[in-house]
Amino acid sequence: MKNIIIGTAGHIDHGKTTLIKALTGRNTDRWEEEQRRGITIDLGFTWFDLPGGDRAGIIDVPGHEKFINNMVAGVVGMDLVLLVIAADEGIMPQTREHVDILHLLGIEKSIIVLNKCDLVDEEWIELVEEEVREELEGTFLEHAPVLKVSAATGQGLHELVEIIEHMTRDEVVTKDTQTIPRLPIDRAFSLSGFGTIITGTLVSGTITKEDTLEMYPIGKECKIRSIQVHGEDKKACYAGQRVAINLSNVKKREIQRGCVLAPPDSMKNTDLLDVRLDMLDSSMRVLTNHTRLHFFTGTSEILCRAVLLDKEELGPGESGYVQLRLEEELAVRRGDKFVVRFYSPMETIGGGVILEPNPAVKRRFREEVIEELKRKESGSSADVIELHVKEHGDTLITLAELAKLTALSADEVKEDVCKLEEEGRVRTFTMRKDIYVWHADSEHAMLHTLLDTLEAYEKAHPYRYGMKKAEAQMTHFKKIKANVFDRIVEAFEEAGQVKRVEEFLCTPEYEVKKDGTYEKISGKLLDTARKAKYDFVRYSEIDFGKTTSEVTDDILNILLVEGQLVRVTDDMYTEKSYMEEAERIIREKLKEDPVITIAQVRDIFKTSRKSAKPILEYMDSIKVTKKIGAESERVAYE
Repeated sequence: MKNIIIGTAGHIDHGKTTLIKALTGRNTDRWEEEQRRGITIDLGFTWFDLPGGDRAGIIDVPGHEKFINNMVAGVVGMDLVLLVIAADEGIMPQTREHVDILHLLGIEKSIIVLNKCDLVDEEWIELVEEEVREELEGTFLEHAPVLKVSAATGQGLHELVEIIEHMTRDEVVTKDTQTIPRLPIDRAFSLSGFGTIITGTLVSGTITKEDTLEMYPIGKECKIRSIQVHGEDKKACYAGQRVAINLSNVKKREIQRGCVLAPPDSMKNTDLLDVRLDMLDSSMRVLTNHTRLHFFTGTSEILCRAVLLDKEELGPGESGYVQLRLEEELAVRRGDKFVVRFYSPMETIGGGVILEPNPAVKRRFREEVIEELKRKESGSSADVIELHVKEHGDTLITLAELAKLTALSADEVKEDVCKLEEEGRVRTFTMRKDIYVWHADSEHAMLHTLLDTLEAYEKAHPYRYGMKKAEAQMTHFKKIKANVFDRIVEAFEEAGQVKRVEEFLCTPEYEVKKDGTYEKISGKLLDTARKAKYDFVRYSEIDFGKTTSEVTDDILNILLVEGQLVRVTDDMYTEKSYMEEAERIIREKLKEDPVITIAQVRDIFKTSRKSAKPILEYMDSIKVTKKIGAESERVAYE
């Protein structure tokens, strides 16, 4: 069963509310002032059942120019519009503006309803119909069916219902209930004993009782207490339904028309929008840079400034790329339609589509900016995700962050990223909490930078195994998290693009330099260790002649990595074989006596106390011995 939303549009007093009452038996003018004045000021909602069993929600929007913002809010989620024109008056100014707004907001299906046909003769009706056809030529309503009705007498209502049934059955596409739920709020109120109630048209996804969602842009999490669809309690509501939802944890005063209910972290507040703006042919205004406008999207109305990115000005019928700088935050997604009205006097001048809901500030007349916006306009959601990934080349971006930026579901983002990875345009790194995505161009650029850095380092420090991984990250890639950088290095290593020796990174073909200087210093270190045996010589006391300490330190480190020397304590080093022998002797001694002292070690190895103590400390470090209380006594570790 389809969930269908039908809306009305048309000039004030052309009978929209009366027509809805004739179709449904209910009056949508709920405010006393509306009923007293006989005009619709705010949105009205009701429903009726179609012959095929589908239930259609119906929205009554105001026709008066002063309430055009309410009319725009009512268009959200409409599948079909009844353009109501009074037969005794024909097309009027507000009718034309409503048609323009419906076109800008992407409404495609419509029925032209000539109402009040009981007030005029047949010849007059034919003249009005001809006038309407001429007036709507070239618009999306050019081929819309025309129904002649009288809401007052019931004339033509049966035929109207039949055509509604036909169009909603055969031409209206079922909405996506599997993506993230999004509910733009058009009304919020309180009921005694219930608390906060919101209403709106669910434009995508599914909302279930007990779900926890977030109210954007105020950033409050709300739990769904109960759901009503067309006055009936439901466990869930689906895209395309008019719903009323009872929320907990949020007050009515905190919510206003324009707020959006969606899953936590599924959207991101913004006060900047990149858009394609189309000026109406009928507009009498020329849009210049930094013009102040009223911006309408979903149920929101916000003041903004228009920064023209590719043109000096936009005249009637022209289009351009524009960055809208909003005076308040909102939450939208790519592809949302919008309308802009001139600041003063208030008149509709154009509208279009949101290309990027979370952009950076852009400068005018930049070729790369225009190319990016062209790609976002013509590309798929995967193309847009690729652009976002590319923008985060120095940090990488997670699937969760991509979902938030694009307002797509996690599954939709994952599907697009998988497609991009198959095409070699991105690479992913699966971490414990999320998946990080990296653009192929960023990867190539980083590899090039890393190899250049390592080559320069190898020339400057030929007696090192390379640059420490942590140093490489902090020097050039500090915006990338350490654990993610580790995964990147692993990937480079697996591909043979870099080489790693313990925590050192180097170019694939690099080997430490073992020239005359190396042989001289390494020979001095090894010879000193052999001669000293267990009477360790402090490294700082060895004379290396004119060789710098940096070089001697580097060569010492090579001997340590290769296992020719081991560090006994801070400033003492010896051959590995000596400490292996010491370990064997101490283990044997502990089998005979459970306690061994520094004095005993001194005597066993015929050395001094200043060398015996480091031997035991070394044994502590490799878990052969451990202290038992006294500073000089040790027992077996196990």
